[in-house]
Amino acid sequence: MVEIKTDTALDAMREAGRVVARALAAAEAAAAVGVSLRELDEAARAVLTEAGAGSPFLGYRPSFAPTPFPAVICTSVNDAIVHGIPTDYRLRDGDLVSVDCGAELDGWTGDAAVSFTVGTPRQADLDLIAATRRALDAGIAAAVAGNRIGDISHAIGTVAREARCGMPADFGGHGIGRRMHEDPHVPNRGRAGRGFPLKPGLALAIEPMLMAGGRDEYHTRADGWTLSTVDGSRAAHIEHTVAITAAGPRVLTLL
Repeated sequence: MVEIKTDTALDAMREAGRVVARALAAAEAAAAVGVSLRELDEAARAVLTEAGAGSPFLGYRPSFAPTPFPAVICTSVNDAIVHGIPTDYRLRDGDLVSVDCGAELDGWTGDAAVSFTVGTPRQADLDLIAATRRALDAGIAAAVAGNRIGDISHAIGTVAREARCGMPADFGGHGIGRRMHEDPHVPNRGRAGRGFPLKPGLALAIEPMLMAGGRDEYHTRADGWTLSTVDGSRAAHIEHTVAITAAGPRVLTLL
């Protein structure tokens, strides 16, 4: 069931979104050569704790997962696309890192992700991150009342294909509100003019995931969580929680 939120509910989601934005900023600020992924999780966890917020990631166990998720952020490095588990892996010069984070505050949820490089960047990684950001911007621009989910999907997919990037077919964005994952599903590719109609009060997590190698295939690592490219190419993931309003899209996960 799709829930249409009131303005009051969207304001509450905006506060949860601010916590997400601060947690992501803290994780990115902590990222440096030699820093472990667990330390990034600790930096984000401290922000949630200070804000009195919970984590929708910690302990989350969807049907595909062999174990509950053990952290408050996902950390996906280089050829990892999404759902990477923070471990003792220490960041190296030139790594490409995607961090995904959620927060629960006063009964409402925010969800967002960033991608960035550590140390000396590769130009190809910067180009991939830029393409992923353009895809997200295009998806947000299409998130207007009167459009449909397919318009968001088509906008994202068009940018990704123009950049010659692949996208994992089974994963995309989602509705969000009282829970992290709600209806409707928001594919990262699709046909314009199709799908669920966009109405004021609908809140969506829009999250393009681009793979530099151009292939859409992916595999799941032995941990049962991390999705990786099949060809070893790098991936980027950027996400915002966005509300449909009469005045246009409202991004809820900005600082």
